[in-house]
Amino acid sequence: MSKNSVVQVNNIGMTYHRLNGEIEAIKNIDFEVYQGEIVGIVGPSGCGKSTLLSIIAGLIKPSFGEVLVNGKKVAGHSEDIGYMFQSDQLFEWRTILQNVLLGLEIQGNIDEKSIRAAEELLDVYGLGDFKNNYPNQLSGGMRQRAALIRTLVVKPNLLLLDEPFSALDYQTRLAIADEVGLILKKEKKTTLLVTHDISEAISLSDRIIVLTNRPATIKDIIQIKLTCPEGTWSPINCREAPEFRYYFNKIWKELDVHVK
Repeated sequence: MSKNSVVQVNNIGMTYHRLNGEIEAIKNIDFEVYQGEIVGIVGPSGCGKSTLLSIIAGLIKPSFGEVLVNGKKVAGHSEDIGYMFQSDQLFEWRTILQNVLLGLEIQGNIDEKSIRAAEELLDVYGLGDFKNNYPNQLSGGMRQRAALIRTLVVKPNLLLLDEPFSALDYQTRLAIADEVGLILKKEKKTTLLVTHDISEAISLSDRIIVLTNRPATIKDIIQIKLTCPEGTWSPINCREAPEFRYYFNKIWKELDVHVK
């Protein structure tokens, strides 16, 4: 893996001002993400994971610190960054192809070449036969796949995934996380993944950032190295790796999860 830095998060902090006082959401967050790397972000519920992702996306201005993507400071929306939310955000009145083309339309980049590229992505990832269907005619997993293709077709340098599988049932979630992981590796997309699911983070990520309770700081950054037989890499297969349980227990303890 190349060590070219795509993302630099420099001393990020965020404080919300409320009528009843200030709430410090995150503080002193520093890390880098390298070209083609998938980095998972886990932390206790409500610790500020989505806030951090929104700052990196340029949707929220931090109270202090800065984010650089490809050496340029993030200030507002950037076409270098693709953001996939918890829900698929598909428009029910548009066909799957029309939904996939939405980002290109907004950028004013619709032409025969871009439409053909979108159709090729739909074909490659199993949705070619459904391009003229509407979202309510697709399963939840197929909708998530369409949402990912819509994000990929604009060719962002950085992909941000905020709990992208949380709305799916467990069996579908496993299958779609596996598919998405394979897509991200095939497309060599630099990715930040926020998830509550430790197993999901381990199976998909090259490194995992563990955050503390609010105000979130970085407790640990863990390099993930799983032994998968050569030529058989996939997130589901990675769950069978002998090192998997070690990483799960380590992260579980660092999150200091208590069952009440």
